[in-house]
Amino acid sequence: MPLTRPGDGYEELFTAHFWGLVRLATLLGADDAEDVVQDAFVRLHRKRRTLRDQNAALAYLRSSVCNAARSRLRHLRMARRRHAQLAPPSEAGSAEHQVVHDEDVRALLAAVADLPGRQREVLVLRYWLDLSERDTAETLGIALGTVKAHTARAIAALGRRLKDEEAT
Repeated sequence: MPLTRPGDGYEELFTAHFWGLVRLATLLGADDAEDVVQDAFVRLHRKRRTLRDQNAALAYLRSSVCNAARSRLRHLRMARRRHAQLAPPSEAGSAEHQVVHDEDVRALLAAVADLPGRQREVLVLRYWLDLSERDTAETLGIALGTVKAHTARAIAALGRRLKDEEAT
């Protein structure tokens, strides 16, 4: 959907994809997922006339969200190192959270969160957003073979971790 003039698809793109992109940012670990996505839409709006392919707006947004989530995580790691005297956040959720979420889902999400960043990004794009390997490669700016390798490594790591947790 071309975005060359105000009102010619930008609002529809926002309405159709905002919450899906928020889920993407959340799964990639952004603590402020809505802000990450809003920033991506602002950058798209500013660059809409300079996009090489006006129909690639959604791919641009996905890439932008992935990059911003990665940057935010990097920033948070640095801030936590600088402020080591602060108590780490509690890992225990509220009672409501524990009731609502099934133990298997929590174990899976924890295992996904512990994966290396690129493996986590590939899994989220492939299986939560249901992107093809090619679309995942384009979104992350990596080769198709790299997507396949990261996917295989991530699935193997998840299998090992979940099997280990099951045994304990």
